[in-house]
Amino acid sequence: MAIDLKPFEEKINEELALVERELASVGRRNPGNKDDWEAATADEDGSQADPNENADKFEELGINEAILADLETRYRELKAAKERIAEGVYGVCEISGEPIEKERLEANPAARTCLKHTPHRK
Repeated sequence: MAIDLKPFEEKINEELALVERELASVGRRNPGNKDDWEAATADEDGSQADPNENADKFEELGINEAILADLETRYRELKAAKERIAEGVYGVCEISGEPIEKERLEANPAARTCLKHTPHRK
């Protein structure tokens, strides 16, 4: 039985838009690679004479880099899910070739494996 992909595609697109907004709040697109993001601070000018302000900017940049890493991972997962839809292989476990449970896709529309083959699952 085939599943209706439209709700999953909509959910992926909605989450992708949210992740892109969140990425833009902590970074900027790499001009050389539109799918890559670079961490940024609210105020990029590092020429302040006050060492405390510069220290705060470096701290903010470090925090943004950590947030950016997680968001970029999710961004890539969602983009890959869109590619699987386009290729006609969405909802198929990459390990067993069996259909991924609908409940799993509802919980994580970018899922690549069925519950049985989910990493870290006991």
